[in-house]
Amino acid sequence: METSEKKVITVETEVNAPIEKVWELWSKPEHITQWCVATPEWHTPYAENDLREGGRFMTRMEAKDGSFGFDLPGTYTKVKQHELIAYTMDDDRKVVIQFSGSNPVKISESFEAEQTNPIEMQQLGWQAILDNFKKYAEAGN
Repeated sequence: METSEKKVITVETEVNAPIEKVWELWSKPEHITQWCVATPEWHTPYAENDLREGGRFMTRMEAKDGSFGFDLPGTYTKVKQHELIAYTMDDDRKVVIQFSGSNPVKISESFEAEQTNPIEMQQLGWQAILDNFKKYAEAGN
């Protein structure tokens, strides 16, 4: 018998930048649109973010050739500045992001897997986005 318990996947990176900068680049829409993609064939044309408990966010991801796109909306359930962000996506999956250290900053992101794509593909995709964030933050943005 299958259980309804969702598989949790964790991806991590370490960013060589001060926590204040990491937090700002992670949370401001004008920065989110610059780093929130898994591959160069995709882009994030739009993001909105109200980073507070009960606040909403929405990120639009699209293939650059216009062939496919989707929205990732959700609601923040817990926010501790420079330490923790937790949210529930509109499909009811939960995500927890922990920030530790002040420079460098370790980012650990745990998310409940969705049922459509293989676990390995989801882990690789979320890790790729996190790696893009690291590159963006360390590039002096």
